[in-house]
Amino acid sequence: MIFEHFALNVVHIDEVVKWYIENLGLKVVARQNEPPFMTFLADSSGRVIMELYHRPDEMITDFAKQHPLTFHVAFVSENAQEDKIRLEKQGASFFEEVKKEDGSHLVMLRDPWGMPLQLCQRAVKF
Repeated sequence: MIFEHFALNVVHIDEVVKWYIENLGLKVVARQNEPPFMTFLADSSGRVIMELYHRPDEMITDFAKQHPLTFHVAFVSENAQEDKIRLEKQGASFFEEVKKEDGSHLVMLRDPWGMPLQLCQRAVKF
């Protein structure tokens, strides 16, 4: 099996999509312009796809009320400290920072809507 995508039901679909494009370099690879506004965003490798959509008739997770280890979206970062500062200036909020024994630097943030984002500056790449 090959991973295709994961999907999240969000409240402010247009704002969230715009923020992820502008601040994390994702690009729209497919979009439905009527409800539920399914929008497929690819990372710069084109390998990982995140679908965002808005279905108010279904449960929308309130990520701000959950610990980030319950769910988070992780991104490779070449410089986690610089990316943390840049994203905070764009409305992300800091949660925690871990410097691992192997030299990896992990930073947990929340996007402006509370969804946890992890910046992974790995000493050893996967």
